[in-house]
Amino acid sequence: MPSSQPPGGPSPQGLTSAQVRQRVQAGQVNTPPDSPTKSVRRIVFENLFSFFNLIFYVIAGFLIAVGSFEELVFLLVVGANTAIGIIQELHSKKKLDELSLLSAPKATVIRDGTEQTIPTAHLVQDDRILLAAGNQISADAQVVSGSVQVNESLITGESDEITKGPGSTLLSGSFVVSGRCQAVLTHVGADSYASQLTNEAKKSKKSHLPGMMRSLNRLLLAIGILIVPIGGALYYRQTSLLGLSVREGVETTAAAVIGMIPEGLYLMVSLALAASVLRLATKGTLVQDLKCTETLARVDVLCVDKTGTITQPEMAYCGLLPLTTELEETEIEAHLSDFVSNMAPDNETMQALQTALQREDPRKAVQVLGFSSETKYSAVAYSREDCYVLGAPEFILGASGYVPYRSLAEEAMADGSRVLLFAACLPGPEGRGIADARPLAFVRLKNPVRETAKETFAYFHDQGVTVKVISGDNPVTVAAAANEAGIQGADKYVDASTLESYEDIQNACEEYNVFGRVKPNQKKLLVQALQENKHTVAMTGDGVNDVLALKEADCSVAMASGSEVAAQISDLVLMNSDFASMPSVVAEGRRVINNIERAASLYLVKNIFSLILAIISITAAFSYPLTPSQLTLMSLISIGIPSLILALEPNESLVSGKFLQNAILRALPAALTDLFIIIFVLLFQKAFAISNAEISTVTALLVTIVGFFMVWKVAKPVNRLHLGMMGGLIAGLVFIVLVIPGVFSLSPLSFGSLLILTVFVLLIPSVIWLLNKGLEGLELLLAKVGRRDA
Repeated sequence: MPSSQPPGGPSPQGLTSAQVRQRVQAGQVNTPPDSPTKSVRRIVFENLFSFFNLIFYVIAGFLIAVGSFEELVFLLVVGANTAIGIIQELHSKKKLDELSLLSAPKATVIRDGTEQTIPTAHLVQDDRILLAAGNQISADAQVVSGSVQVNESLITGESDEITKGPGSTLLSGSFVVSGRCQAVLTHVGADSYASQLTNEAKKSKKSHLPGMMRSLNRLLLAIGILIVPIGGALYYRQTSLLGLSVREGVETTAAAVIGMIPEGLYLMVSLALAASVLRLATKGTLVQDLKCTETLARVDVLCVDKTGTITQPEMAYCGLLPLTTELEETEIEAHLSDFVSNMAPDNETMQALQTALQREDPRKAVQVLGFSSETKYSAVAYSREDCYVLGAPEFILGASGYVPYRSLAEEAMADGSRVLLFAACLPGPEGRGIADARPLAFVRLKNPVRETAKETFAYFHDQGVTVKVISGDNPVTVAAAANEAGIQGADKYVDASTLESYEDIQNACEEYNVFGRVKPNQKKLLVQALQENKHTVAMTGDGVNDVLALKEADCSVAMASGSEVAAQISDLVLMNSDFASMPSVVAEGRRVINNIERAASLYLVKNIFSLILAIISITAAFSYPLTPSQLTLMSLISIGIPSLILALEPNESLVSGKFLQNAILRALPAALTDLFIIIFVLLFQKAFAISNAEISTVTALLVTIVGFFMVWKVAKPVNRLHLGMMGGLIAGLVFIVLVIPGVFSLSPLSFGSLLILTVFVLLIPSVIWLLNKGLEGLELLLAKVGRRDA
C-alpha cells in the first residue's frame, strides 16, 4: 500500500493527533495479526476436543448405547483433566500476557512536534520514527534524515551491515547496528514484514521439537493408529468367538482402548511445562517458547558475552596511556573529547567516554563513520588531512603494526580493562575505511565484574555445564574478567581473528573457553561447531552483535535491558537483566523435565501392559479381564495422584538420554509384572471356576498394587513426603474397597478369590525384582555387543 504522505511528510513535526486517529480508523496500524499467546476460545476448544478426548467421547457413546452407565466413571477423570488443563492455560495466558506487555518492543515517534515512546503495535502509517543502534525496525520505512548501518540477516540471511541514508528503504525485521536516523513508515501491519518479525526470526533457527515433545507426538501417533484395528479385532473376538454379550464386548473393548491411551501423560506434560513457565514468570523470566524448558534442562554448554553477563553493563573511563611524544596528554585528551562529541551515544563505550570527556564548543566533524562490529572501529574527519580513529588496536594497525604496542596493551589489560587505540589517520582508498594510522594513545575503560558472578559460574561448574565466553573484546581483557569471575579454564583463550576457516573454529571450540575479537558471524559459527560436537548449547546476549548466535543456539536467553531484536528472537528474556538468575532458571528446567520423565513411567506401565494384553486377548481363549472403571481406579490411585506430587519435587540432575526410551525402560518391569500376574490369575480362574466379576476385581486390585510398587521405585530416595504419599494412597485404596466399591465396579470376593489375591500380592515384589535384574542384564549384554561390533 503506498503511503498517503510523501516521504518526510508535510512537516518534520510528525503526524498530528487528528491524523493518527484517521489512520487508526482506516486500519493503517502496525498491529500484529496474531497474539503471542492462544486466545481463550482456542484454549477451551483445544482442551475439550483434543484427539484422545474425542476417542473418549466415542467410547462413552458406545457405553451409553448398551446401557453401561456405571462404566462411565472415567468421564469424571476426563472432565477433571480437561478443566485443569483449561484453568491452567488461562492462568498461564494471563501471566504471560502481563509479562509480555512489560517486554513489548517500543518505538520513539515524533507526533505533534514532540518525541513520544509508544509500543510498536501502536504505530500508524506515515509516522516519523527515530532509530538508533539496537532498535529493530518494526515496519517498512524510508530514511528522511541521518544515516544508519542496518543488518538484514533476519530477512535475507546475509549478515553484512548495509549503510542506509536519506531516501533508502528500511525493511521491517532488520535491525540497526550503528548510527541514528529519522524515518517515515511506508507500510505497516499486515502490509509489511512487521507481522512476521518474531516468527521470521525463529523460523531461521531451530524448528524441530526437543526430544520429549517429539517422542510424545510419535507415541500419540502410533497409539492413534493401533487403537482402531486392535479395538475392532478385540470386540469381534469377545462377542463372536467367546460368546460375550454386546454389552460385555463393548465394556471389555472400551477398557482395553482406555488402557492404551496415555491421555494423562500428555496432560501432565502440558500442565508441568505450563506451571514451569508460571514459576519462571514469578522470578522475572519471560518464556517465549514453551519447548525451551526441556532444551534448557539438557544444556551442557553455556555461551556468554562478557559485557552485561560477566561484568556490569555500565562502563567507566580509566584514562589514557600516551603513545607519542609529539602531543601532551591533555592535548590528546582534547582531541579525544572532540572525537566522542561527534559520535552518537549508541553503545556503552561511547556513553562512558562522553560522560567523562564533556567539553565546551567541540570541533564539528564533516564526516562521521559510526562503530561497526565488523571493522571494530569508528572514525571522524574534520578535513581530508585531519582524521581520527578509535577502536581495536589490532584492527586499526593490522597484525604487524600492532606488534610494537602489544606488550604495553596486554599489560594494561591484565586487570580486565578494555584497551582501545586512539590514532590520527587518513581516509582509505576511494574514501573507504582508514589508512596510515598514527597511534596517539591507548584509551582504558573497564566494566566491573558482577558481585554475583563467582557464585553463578560456580553453580554451572558444579552442574557439569561448560561455560564459553564469546566476546568482541581483546581476548586478554576477556580472559582477565573471566578469571576474576571464577570461570573454569579462563586461561585457555584465543583471538578469534586468527581463526580463518570454519575448520579452525571447529578445532578451537573444544580447546578454548575464552574467545576474543569474535565477529557476529563467528559467534554463530562457534555455536554451530559446538552443536556438531553433540553439545546442547545455550547462548546469552543483549546486543545486536549477539543476534546471529542467539538465533542458532538450542536455547537463547536475552537481557531485557539489551537491544530489542535480541529480546524479540530469544526463547527466554531475563526481565531483571541479571545473569545471576540463570541458575534458578536452569534448575527449574531440570526439575520439571526430570520429574516428568520419572512420572511418565507411571503412565506407561498401564499403556504397555494394556496394549500387550489386548493383543493377547485377540488370539487367546479368555476375555479382557478389566472394565473401564477399574482401569480408572488404577489410573487415579497409582498414577494420577502420585505423578502430580512427584512433579513438584526439586530435581537438578542434568537431563540426559532419550525421554521415551528412559521412561519405557523404567516402566517395563512393572508392566510385564502386570501381564504375568493377569495371565496366571486367568489360569487360576479356569482351574477353580471363579466368576468373571471376582476375577476382574482381583485383577484390578493387583494392577493397582503393582502400581504402588512402581510409585515406590520412582519416588526414591525416600523422604517423609514419599512415606506420607504412600500411606495416603494405600488408605485411599482401602477406603474405596470398603466404602464405595461399586463406583469402580469392584465385586465382593469369595475365600478362593481372596486367597488368589493374597498369593499374588506376595509374589509381586519377587517378580518385579527378577524382571528388573533380567532387563539390566540384557542392557549390559547389548552394550557389550555394541562395543564389540564397534
